Amino acid sequence: MRCPYCSNEDTQVKDSRAAEVGAAIRRRRQCQGCGQRFTTFERVQLRDLTVLKRSGRKVRFDREKLMRSVGIALQKRPMDPERIENMVSSIVRRLESEGDPLVPSDQIGKLVMEALANLDQVAYVRYASVYKEFSETKDFARFIDDEKLGD
Repeated sequence: MRCPYCSNEDTQVKDSRAAEVGAAIRRRRQCQGCGQRFTTFERVQLRDLTVLKRSGRKVRFDREKLMRSVGIALQKRPMDPERIENMVSSIVRRLESEGDPLVPSDQIGKLVMEALANLDQVAYVRYASVYKEFSETKDFARFIDDEKLGD
C-alpha cells in the first residue's frame, strides 16, 4: 500500500479489525519512510457497477462519490462517522446484490433518500433539494408538507 503522504510503497499494518458490521476490514498502517499513520479499508465487491445517468451517459460507480454526497447532506450534523459508513455500505450491498450491473442514477438517489429519511431529517431535506432539483424556497416547504416532516 502506497503512503498517501510521501508515496513510499513500504508500509506496515499496525492494527486490523472488522468494520462496517463485518463487511470490511479496517487497517491502521504506518509508513516505513516518513512514519505517518493512515487508515485503509478492504471491502468485498460483488460486481463492478455502472451508473446510467439521466443524460444517458454511463459512468463507473464510485463509492467515494456516494460518500461525499451523503457527507455534504450530513455536514455539521451530529452523526457518528461509523453510522454514515454503515449506511453507504448498506446501499452499495443492495446495489451489488440486485443483479443488474447497470444501475440508473435515480435508483441510487432513491436508496440514499430512503436511508437518510431514517437517519437524519435535516440531511434528508438537504439531499432532496439537490436530488429533486429545488429551485425556490416554496419547493422546500412543499416537500416538507408532502413528506409530513416535523409532525
